[in-house]
Amino acid sequence: MKQLHPKWILCTVAVLAGLGILLVLPAYRFAGLLLLFLAALVPAYHFLRSPFLRRVLTGFLAVLFVMLSITGGVIARSAEGTENTDADLLIVLGCQVNGTEPSRMLRQRLDAAVEFLHEHPDADCIVTGGKGDGENLSEAQCMYNYLVAAGIEPARLGMEDRSTSTIENLKNTLAILESEGGVPEHIIVLSSEFHLYRAGRMAEDLGLEVGLSPASTEHPLLLASFSLREIFAVWKYELLGG
Repeated sequence: MKQLHPKWILCTVAVLAGLGILLVLPAYRFAGLLLLFLAALVPAYHFLRSPFLRRVLTGFLAVLFVMLSITGGVIARSAEGTENTDADLLIVLGCQVNGTEPSRMLRQRLDAAVEFLHEHPDADCIVTGGKGDGENLSEAQCMYNYLVAAGIEPARLGMEDRSTSTIENLKNTLAILESEGGVPEHIIVLSSEFHLYRAGRMAEDLGLEVGLSPASTEHPLLLASFSLREIFAVWKYELLGG
């Protein structure tokens, strides 16, 4: 009986692991997709008999790796945020709500917001995010409830509860500020560390000068999966906008 080559064993393991992540751990789906992509390279190289086509594939992978590395580096440089000595307004960007409860990542953003608001007692706060699939209330309402329960005075809080994306978070918040008397001088945007570069770029494109404040993503695999996803989100925004 012919022994199965180790590369096919690794390919099978990667496929099963990738599918398992996609089916059981949807929050880590980009990690699952990466495993499936890597697994697909094994039959791709095996069945490409032409040396020219193999060189083309290798060149494509090399360019992709360089682009991923450069974009990842840019995202990483923004992950620490900026010096936020002055703050008139904190904008907290929304994230998934599970029913009526914040997801792990949203809870980390909210805990960072509570700490920030305690450190800046004169700053107000706007929480952002509409109601999506699987959510029984808007992200903004969930965030508002969490912050009030954590001791933040309701008078300091406002809600933007119609958005479905980061750019809408910021556009709708800007519209609220302009309708209520003007844009404060010192605005801080708070989000997960991997999200800060794109959020800052969007704010800049809207004419907002903002500081950036990070919320740490505690689980390493979750951070890796969302950081990979964020690279493609940055590319999409730079190429297509929105």
